[in-house]
Amino acid sequence: MPRLSVEAQTWPIAGRFTISRGSKTQADVVLVTLREGDHEGRGECVPYARYGETVKDVVSALRFMEMQIADGLTREELQRVMPRGAARNALDCAMWDLEAKQAGKPVWELAGLAEPKPVITAYTLSLGEPDAMEEAARQAADRPLLKLKLGGGSDIARVEAVRRGAPHARLIVDANEGWSPDDVLPLAQELAALGVALIEQPLPAGKDEALRGIDCPIPLCADESAHGLEGMLRLVGLYQYVNVKLDKTGGLTEALCVMRCARRRNLGIMVGCMVATSLAMAPAALIAQGAEFVDLDGPLLLARDRDPALQYDGSLLYPPRPELWG
Repeated sequence: MPRLSVEAQTWPIAGRFTISRGSKTQADVVLVTLREGDHEGRGECVPYARYGETVKDVVSALRFMEMQIADGLTREELQRVMPRGAARNALDCAMWDLEAKQAGKPVWELAGLAEPKPVITAYTLSLGEPDAMEEAARQAADRPLLKLKLGGGSDIARVEAVRRGAPHARLIVDANEGWSPDDVLPLAQELAALGVALIEQPLPAGKDEALRGIDCPIPLCADESAHGLEGMLRLVGLYQYVNVKLDKTGGLTEALCVMRCARRRNLGIMVGCMVATSLAMAPAALIAQGAEFVDLDGPLLLARDRDPALQYDGSLLYPPRPELWG
């Protein structure tokens, strides 16, 4: 039976990454490794304070599963015995990776998916003063899709500055719950004139009922309001897109279910990530196939990455190679 190891790791960010809730200079991740015979499966997660997660608690929750894993816990059983969140994500993805290594088949084939192809990912610009964001946009002006972190105050000036710096890029704006209900329509009308394609999580998750039925000129995407299968029906009428992140769904297994559920409810799909290494992006690259928006730039924001790592050609993200994951 598989043997479990769990390790907390820190990866430096290139500079500082800032959103409406604060800044950080490092990515704190948890690495899970499952070993059985000559095979090894790995998964990575990012504990997120917004959801009450800490590295210490995630490590403890994973180590608590050691006996059940040794007793033959299956990936299907994992969905029932462990709550969705970062800890289950790392373990679920490690199970997929181990299963693929043992079967000698890629995860996409085991999951019944089409063979993955390269996809265009967004590149994220941290929240900052307009001048700083304009310069960051100018340096990334050759990227076709930029995601801007906003948070109230000078948001229109920030987007205008980015548009000057990158006049041809498609833009996503992410308020990270930083707006008020009265902000949404006036800001959206101005942002529409600046060519913004998507607004991500404008209101706090507990206050987003104010979005129901509004005639917004830009599609709205649920992030903090959307976790797993539970609550998906409520999103209809509030949002037009849902941001699927493995750390929220608790792994690839439920993420695949969320994707199918979103399609049935005519919700568009964005595939997102936390700031993390290529190992965390690799499973998400599978569900990015066919998504209308892909935001898997975590490794591009780091000062260094794992070796081997995912291949990026500018903003073109290639599927993971087996030596990394899957």
